[in-house]
Amino acid sequence: MAKVELKKPVIDEISEVVKDAQGVVLVDYRGLTVEQDTILRKQLREAGITYKVYKNTMMNFAFKGTDLEVLAPHLEGPSAIAVSKEDATAPARIIVKFAKEAPALELKAGVVEGVLYDSKGIAEIAKIPGREELLSRLLGSLQSPVANFARVLNQIAEKGGEAAPAAQAASAEEKAEEAPAEEAAPAAEAAPAEEAPAEEKAEEAAPEEAKEE
Repeated sequence: MAKVELKKPVIDEISEVVKDAQGVVLVDYRGLTVEQDTILRKQLREAGITYKVYKNTMMNFAFKGTDLEVLAPHLEGPSAIAVSKEDATAPARIIVKFAKEAPALELKAGVVEGVLYDSKGIAEIAKIPGREELLSRLLGSLQSPVANFARVLNQIAEKGGEAAPAAQAASAEEKAEEAPAEEAAPAAEAAPAEEAPAEEKAEEAAPEEAKEE
């Protein structure tokens, strides 16, 4: 069987692994202990990330004609790829964090949403929160105004419930104070009208007294 035929299944496997990939990180795993390698694989697997070790020539063939072709210059030395088809930043986030405790793990490069990043760029990508965390933050920011609005309405309702009886009592007292004043006003206005005839009588009586003299 020709070597090309032997290589094809491996190339097809790699092509399937990286198909529709959102984030891919290429690493040099030399220097990792068996225990460290096991822990790294477990963390990546739990995050839904595929982690595989392939020969550089096989990956080079599989990457041709895809967004990952830009990784070809970094295919030197032992290489492994971490691939995520859902969370573009997850491979970078997990591997960069793990590399802090296992410096032997060397970042080579990566492709995130079709864009090539070197090791420093991948380290920056690792700072971006994951999809679930971003959605959680978005949901929290959307719920916050609603919660604040509901709290304000509740406070208004509580204050209004306490203030209503007091307001009614104050209104009743004001009406009670205003009532006598309103009743007294007509009486005060009517008083001069009653005294006027008495003055007229006095004026009429004066001429009569003068006649008698």
